[in-house]
Amino acid sequence: MLSKKLIGAWAFFVICLMAAGILSLTLSIVWRRPNLMLNLTFSGVNLTAGSVLGITLLATFVLSLLVITQRGTLGLKILNWILLANSIVILLIGTYIWIFTLHERNNYHAVFGQQSNETKILIQDMLKCCGYFDATDEVAFGGTTCPNQAAATALNNFCVTPITKFTDLTLNNIFSTVDGFMAIVIGLFLANMCVIKKRQEFERFEKIDSKRGMHSFF
Repeated sequence: MLSKKLIGAWAFFVICLMAAGILSLTLSIVWRRPNLMLNLTFSGVNLTAGSVLGITLLATFVLSLLVITQRGTLGLKILNWILLANSIVILLIGTYIWIFTLHERNNYHAVFGQQSNETKILIQDMLKCCGYFDATDEVAFGGTTCPNQAAATALNNFCVTPITKFTDLTLNNIFSTVDGFMAIVIGLFLANMCVIKKRQEFERFEKIDSKRGMHSFF
């Protein structure tokens, strides 16, 4: 029999894995709703990657419940290979976020430039700024804050700082959360290894006992 502590540790990481999958999938769906700053921060590809990660973690959670109820170690070994694949996916996502934040101001300059004039005006009115790097850079005239070039120049407040302040905080929180997902996957991998080792010991003892039983019979 497995010890209660080992079962408890294994169950804890499995529950955490389920929570991580639900969180990733839920946020990927919720953040698709109309929201000026979140829609600027995340592209459709980013949110799709979050959905795929969430589904992958939830599928791994379901698989873990199936294999733990089976005898032997084959299913648990397969689960560990899947956990390794999960860790690679998480590492790739985390690395992408980290690299993206290294050139955040320039990256969001391109993102801001791709927005329609209507969206730019809404962002400028919300953040009380005109243009991105300066009053002539990717500026859209209209609304209450930047009705014309003269007003934009007189305001002398550019959108790069408030935009990257929001996106930097958001992306850093996402990066920290993804790091947490990695800790969960590693924890479950190690707990799974302990379960495999214990089951292998039980199987070895069962074989020894069966051989002793046969010797006694003869």
